[in-house]
Amino acid sequence: MINPYDVKKFAVAWKERGSEKSDAQVFWLEMLQTFGIKKPAEFVKFEEPIYINKRKCFIDIWIAATRVLIENKSRGIDLDKPAKQSDGKFLTPFEQAKRYADARPYSQRPRRIVLCNFVEIRVYDMDLYYSQRDDAYQPSIIAVERLPQEFSRLNFLIDPNDENVNPALIISKQAGVIVADLYRAFERNFDPAASNDARYSALNKLCVRLVFCLYAEDADIFDRNQFTNYLRGASDRRQALIDLFRVLGIKNRDKSLPLVLRKFPYVDGELFVDDEFDIPEFNASIEHYLIFNAGDDNQFDWRRISPTIFGALFESTLNPITRRTGGMHYTSPENIHKVLDPLFLDDLHEEFRIISNKRKNRQYELEKFQLKLASLTFLDPACGSGNFLTETYVSLRTLENYVIRELCGMKIDCSIKISIENFYGIEINGFAVAVAQTALWIAESQMMQETEMIMRKDIKFLPLKKSAHIIQGNSLELDWKAIAPRGVDYIIGNPPFSGKSYRTREKQAEMARVFDGIKGSGNLDYVACRFKKAADFMIGTETRAALVATNSICQGIAVPPLWNFMRESGIHIDFAHRAFKWLSESDDLAAVYCVVIGFSHAPSKRKKLIYEGKQKIVVKNINAYLLDAPDLIVESRAEPPPNVPHMTVGSCPTDGGHLLIEAEDYREFVKNEPRALQFIHQYVGSDEFINGKLRWCLWLKDATAEEIASMPLVAERVEAVRQFRLSSKKLQTQRRAETPHLFAEDRYVPLSSIIIPRTSSDNRWYVPIGFIKPNVVVNLEAMLIPKGTLFHFGLLISRVHMAWMRVVCGRFGTGYRYSTSIVYNTFPCPDADEKKRRKIARTAKRILDVRAQYPGKTLAWLYDAETMPSELFAAHVLNDRAVMEVYGFDQDMSEAEIVTRLMKMYAASTTKQ
Repeated sequence: MINPYDVKKFAVAWKERGSEKSDAQVFWLEMLQTFGIKKPAEFVKFEEPIYINKRKCFIDIWIAATRVLIENKSRGIDLDKPAKQSDGKFLTPFEQAKRYADARPYSQRPRRIVLCNFVEIRVYDMDLYYSQRDDAYQPSIIAVERLPQEFSRLNFLIDPNDENVNPALIISKQAGVIVADLYRAFERNFDPAASNDARYSALNKLCVRLVFCLYAEDADIFDRNQFTNYLRGASDRRQALIDLFRVLGIKNRDKSLPLVLRKFPYVDGELFVDDEFDIPEFNASIEHYLIFNAGDDNQFDWRRISPTIFGALFESTLNPITRRTGGMHYTSPENIHKVLDPLFLDDLHEEFRIISNKRKNRQYELEKFQLKLASLTFLDPACGSGNFLTETYVSLRTLENYVIRELCGMKIDCSIKISIENFYGIEINGFAVAVAQTALWIAESQMMQETEMIMRKDIKFLPLKKSAHIIQGNSLELDWKAIAPRGVDYIIGNPPFSGKSYRTREKQAEMARVFDGIKGSGNLDYVACRFKKAADFMIGTETRAALVATNSICQGIAVPPLWNFMRESGIHIDFAHRAFKWLSESDDLAAVYCVVIGFSHAPSKRKKLIYEGKQKIVVKNINAYLLDAPDLIVESRAEPPPNVPHMTVGSCPTDGGHLLIEAEDYREFVKNEPRALQFIHQYVGSDEFINGKLRWCLWLKDATAEEIASMPLVAERVEAVRQFRLSSKKLQTQRRAETPHLFAEDRYVPLSSIIIPRTSSDNRWYVPIGFIKPNVVVNLEAMLIPKGTLFHFGLLISRVHMAWMRVVCGRFGTGYRYSTSIVYNTFPCPDADEKKRRKIARTAKRILDVRAQYPGKTLAWLYDAETMPSELFAAHVLNDRAVMEVYGFDQDMSEAEIVTRLMKMYAASTTKQ
């Protein structure tokens, strides 16, 4: 995963540099390192020779894996200005690069040409360039200083699949739009007197059947255009659909049926069982969408859809509110393979590679391998539209087709053995169940056509004899072993996400039943329920699982309830993808960071793997925080380590707001009650500190009763506090009505203190920590360290502490929720002599000095990833280096490596205690 911190660091480092001769290669090597390429020098070629009119020239940079040609100029060189070449011609940098491109063999011509002058990067998509007039094409331009915000636009440098044009995706998206249009057209024409349940049940069945018919006529399951032409020729198209759906489910047909119906093949497979449901009357809108958009052979080819992608898009015709409350998020094929590949596919591909290279017993080994593929069983306990099951089926059948190709080459008679009967799914939504089944049938048809081409013979697809076991129901309430009584080899999927704030009472009750007796389970994301159920299912079996989850289940207070249970049950983590931004094919992308965790109960001899973006790291162990560290869980501590100053939470007024003075009321209040000024203090929490908001409070601890009585507006507020506390149902609050002028919880310390916001956005590399003056009252939404020094400030605002905080803290939405007991008190502090402490104090002071140069800017602006000033970022980098040096950490360590080392320090300190 690209680390935004590293991108910012890269952009700052190249703010002033830029010589074509001395800096270009270093620039691109560091760029690729920032992308996570460990050995960039092996990934690119510099000064690659090429001959133009028998004259030897050199391409600045060539990336063969992604077909990218880069022409680099010195800083500030005008990329539109022609320059004299060695042959005397005057060419612009793009014309120069294009001449190199045109001189390469056709198969090695660049997919993209990139120009760079260290100020801006221009990207030319050559497919688009050649499809337009030269003067019409405009390249994409990325300013180097804007790289932290736009770095993802350069992903094509390392990812050959990062294409603007993905035919399968585009076709599938178009299919989703067509179905959505059809769905809405039929929905508008339903009888308004019909119940919602009846209406949506009918719509679900209708759309699933229509999709199968549209696909069947394009995929040669029906005759070409048979379905569309049938509807075109009908005078009553609604009745024609009713008649057709009935006939498709009948094997032995009455000869009195019209010939046009009898010509349709028998489908069966429970898709066209004879159950009555309402079909709305046709109108012009329905006919337009169904016959002329969806069914017109010249407009759309259903053969080319991806069943994996289309299943998700098909399901997106559901109400988005239903999706949100249901916790459903649709997984892209790329993310599906983050689950499938390390769980079983990588091993199967390697096994096939070894077998295909054998000379002895090759036929036996191939046939044995095919039987192994056909024996594998899968369960997705929250399968949605079935995209995990569909992609798994396609992947296995692709491997089986490799086997069939090998056997056919040996003149061995063979057949398809993998069946969709080996796939089990549970899904609460009836429409999604139907979509999943249909997507698997489409996948089966497409893979069968590939097999036909290999075997060079026709294979009969209809009737649909077998189907996957997709069960409608709530998998948290069902017995998985009853659904798959013989067990399954693999549990896969993307269970519903639902944080605490989104959970309904029903979901809370479900979680309570699943985690019965497990303390702290209410802090878990709803997704953890399937982890628990999967663990219960696999104990004592060879079943292995890999599930997608929000990264919250591996952070903070959510870790102990789930992972203590998992560890005590003998469950171990086999592989993990660390947090990555969610990618989805649906329109309402889930704005979350996810992890993939592979786990099992059975012993495993396989190497444990951690995936970090493009990197695959072999590790000794994977703990609950997805780190290569001991199996320990960070538990709350009441006290900080020795020689570390205590942190406390702020004061709590419990006053109904009467002791607080808002910004808009302050001037008027002081004007009317000037004697109160000596008792007014600034009042600060996370929001006020970060966003520069002004609030005040009445701090009457040192005020006498006579002084309070002499200030009518103050006395009025104090009386209001007394009444508020007396009205409380809590006895303790009622008792505090005896001293209504005081805060209910007083932790005020009249010293300059370090302040740490309790909540902060995850759109920041550093939580905006700072200092407050002695007369500031901190509220419950911030923590303070009254005896904190510049050394402590530098330590806490360092990358080291931020890395620890990001892993062990709680979450507030997607933001951070800092705490004393779980973050600060557990943070392993280094042994630092006075010289090192002074150095950190100096770098910490530099951060404060740079902040002071922006008096009109809030900390929110200063620390936002997109607006953080380069000078401030550079000051933080210096501070980070000083702190890393104290810990003995390498300067180029990733956050995961930092936390791994800190975990070991934490484990050592726990052992000492």
